[in-house]
Amino acid sequence: MSTGADLKAREGGIPNDNMTQEKSSKKGFCSLRHCLAFILHLCNFSIYTQQMNLSIAITAMVNTTVASSQLNASTERPTTDSQDFWNETLQESKVMVLTGQYSMWARWAPPLERSQLTTIAGSGSMLGTFLVLIAGGLLCQALGWPYIFYIFGGIGCTCCLLWFPLVYDNPQNHPFISTGEKRYIMCSLAQEDCSLGWSLPIKAMVKSLPLWAIVVSYFCEYWLLSTIMAYTPTYISSVLQANLRDSGILSALPFVFGCICIILGGLLADFLLSRKILQLVTIRKLFTAIGVLVSSGILVPLPWVRSSRSTTMAFLVLSSVFASLCDSGALINFLDIAPRYAGFLKGLLQVFSYLAGGIAPTVAGFFISQDSEFGWRNVFLLAAAIDVVGLLFYLIFSRAEVQDWAKEPTLTHL
Repeated sequence: MSTGADLKAREGGIPNDNMTQEKSSKKGFCSLRHCLAFILHLCNFSIYTQQMNLSIAITAMVNTTVASSQLNASTERPTTDSQDFWNETLQESKVMVLTGQYSMWARWAPPLERSQLTTIAGSGSMLGTFLVLIAGGLLCQALGWPYIFYIFGGIGCTCCLLWFPLVYDNPQNHPFISTGEKRYIMCSLAQEDCSLGWSLPIKAMVKSLPLWAIVVSYFCEYWLLSTIMAYTPTYISSVLQANLRDSGILSALPFVFGCICIILGGLLADFLLSRKILQLVTIRKLFTAIGVLVSSGILVPLPWVRSSRSTTMAFLVLSSVFASLCDSGALINFLDIAPRYAGFLKGLLQVFSYLAGGIAPTVAGFFISQDSEFGWRNVFLLAAAIDVVGLLFYLIFSRAEVQDWAKEPTLTHL
């Protein structure tokens, strides 16, 4: 028989109370875990806006601070150096936010809500890209280039004011979380070893085909994404013959629709899982397959519909919409197979996404420079083919259960 002291001691533990789980799971967007998702959404928004605002403001900065061509020539190199330093600093900060937030989700996100929480947080990057493309030039023109830094920098300061009092490593130590929500999260994660792994099982990771499936999928999907992000403005301005103002607006449209659909895709994935309509591995594979096949298939005929601006933009928007489903598929799958090493794996996957981001635009630029008419066709065909190859590898080898090497710490070192 349990005494009152025993019950009080177990209050922060992992109960088997189904009623508590049911009540807690119905809190929805009023829960603290969803509040953390929106704070991380704002953080991702801030990081991406500050990463892009210098590229928007640099033209206005040079035009207003340099009066003559001689002065412009003498200050061109320092301006470039300062921009490179700014980009490197912000990139180091994008990396910390991207990797750190997934370590937190390993302890905060119940498996039935993992897709929606991570997509709510991650969609801030696409919203930030959209807003800078839409409003960045207008702010520089109407208020002056310093205000683009004041406004988006102020948003970053607001993130800090929310982050320090509200964000904690785990629900056990959070001072404002309710007992019911704490119990629900801990009970949901009871079957997963979410404690921080200090000893990395490198050899086991290298031999893990489910991990390689995610790595290959990351590289292939980011090849397509990097091509679109790098060359959509160029395609709209050169092929569609859009002016500078229209080009900025049209280039931003795929991002805002993608931002919305990332969240909707996460909600749909968790709905299918919570109602036991589909198994988790099926959801990951299905969402990845739909996202890759439809988004790639839509991009292939783009060169043949370039005579119609509305059709081209519809294709670009639809491609972004369906590609966002991958955020509830392969792009989050590493949290399923190894929540213990979520931060490390996200950093590893970012390396491969950056490799794709460096190679893909270079190859695309080569094709376009060789043949302006058929170059675009080759760019889209190659990106689609690489994406489909990555999908096939992922469908064959991917898994959604926690792997043996991620269940308990080992002493294996490389």
